[in-house]
Amino acid sequence: MSPVIVYVLTVLAAVVVLLTRLRLRRDREGAGRAEIARGPVAVHTVVGTLAVVTWGSFLVTGDQVSEGASTLLGLVGLVLWWVVALAGLLILMRWLPTRGRHASSAVEDSWSSGPGLSMLGHLGMVVGVLVFTYAYLVKAV
Repeated sequence: MSPVIVYVLTVLAAVVVLLTRLRLRRDREGAGRAEIARGPVAVHTVVGTLAVVTWGSFLVTGDQVSEGASTLLGLVGLVLWWVVALAGLLILMRWLPTRGRHASSAVEDSWSSGPGLSMLGHLGMVVGVLVFTYAYLVKAV
């Protein structure tokens, strides 16, 4: 596996964290349902930022730090990426169809006319984190 793939996926993962925050920054509006829980969005943003910094440090420092420090940075970065991916899946769940008398209907936004962009970003995030994990385990990065 080429380290370039990991670097490109790291940049794309950072873009997903940023775009999710930008799309859902308003209190009661955003893509999908009318109300979105603030918890998963906050976790996605805060932990995503920490993941980008930690994983990026792991990738950039490489052999410049001790093996123990590098291993710790990589493991912490992976754990943070997994938390981000799970929070993203929770955010994605807002697109699940709802039924019932008090269910709210989906709303449109200016970024997309459905869940396509969110699905691409968050399912892609899960695939990216799987690639990060594999690359770390086989010491490709």
